[in-house]
Amino acid sequence: MFSLDRSTLTEYLIEHRRRNPEATGEFNALILQVAQACKAISRAVAHGTLAGVLGGQGSTNVQGEEQKKLDVLADEIFLRATHWGGDLAGMVSEENEAPIPLPASDQRGKYLLAFDPLDGSSNIDVNVAVGSIFSILRAPIPGADATEPDFLQPGTRQVAAGYAIYGPSTMLVLTVGNGVAGFTLDPIIGEFYLTHPDIRVPETTREFAINASNARFWESPVRRYVDECLAGRTGPRGADFNMRWIASLVAETHRILMRGGVFLYPRDRKDPARPGRLRLLYECNPVGFIVEQAGGRASTGVRPVLEVQPEALHQRIGFVFGSREEVERIERYHRERRPDDDLPEQPLFHSRSLFRDAELSQ
Repeated sequence: MFSLDRSTLTEYLIEHRRRNPEATGEFNALILQVAQACKAISRAVAHGTLAGVLGGQGSTNVQGEEQKKLDVLADEIFLRATHWGGDLAGMVSEENEAPIPLPASDQRGKYLLAFDPLDGSSNIDVNVAVGSIFSILRAPIPGADATEPDFLQPGTRQVAAGYAIYGPSTMLVLTVGNGVAGFTLDPIIGEFYLTHPDIRVPETTREFAINASNARFWESPVRRYVDECLAGRTGPRGADFNMRWIASLVAETHRILMRGGVFLYPRDRKDPARPGRLRLLYECNPVGFIVEQAGGRASTGVRPVLEVQPEALHQRIGFVFGSREEVERIERYHRERRPDDDLPEQPLFHSRSLFRDAELSQ
């Protein structure tokens, strides 16, 4: 049972508005609409196969990724929950190539919403935690339909960002620019209660998260960092590290906020035409804003991710974030990289197959 003196999300936003006389009801209303969408998605995730929402949709999104039924449902829920309030001038989603048209009858507001309706959807069918991520920006022209260039603002201009994680309990983690707060959903009452009033990323850590299957494509600074962690007590770090990988950005972010760590999804050589895997506008920027507000650091591996000027709605980028000391170490390793560090190895003797060589000679 929740204590009667625990604040709700609505009360938290009202208190924030009191401390900021220039704040308007539109801002609070938009965040509450996003929270309503997260509640509805939480119910759909919890019912799973009982509601017939698991499995593939039989289509792909603008990213070329297979859409799950729940991807499409979550996208529709976000749209329905937020378009009617008159607080938005436009919205962008991972599942749509262009900005989502708002109904002609709706009033246009002064905010922009960019969101990933269901992050980690590859985990849905195996019942692993997934989530939603959102970013709120000011519209350059309030009251008018937003165009694609309007969304191309660096992360430093975000006025709010957050995510919901749908795990054993549903939590909404939010920043409005003055720290990070976590709210836990009471599924009986249907209310988010403030349970984590001042989340801070621990400054040091002994955990790191990276997809080790891409090791052969890593650039030398990333390989150096991971090798040092894996060397353990006898290595240059003088400590044992644990490696984690959930394949859900929300779940990785939440673990790091709760107990520290560093997450790496860096640029690599797997696809030279793609400078990273995660999307800047609605994944890296909101997570970066949250992490920085919680005392951590968010980076491309080379520079602060929030300072990157977006060039496209679905732009991808390398992303490293977490405990400040570890991220700064990774940035230093990039600065210390020599020009020839990433040249392909040319061993004197190559492994050959007798049968393969004979086959090629025919």
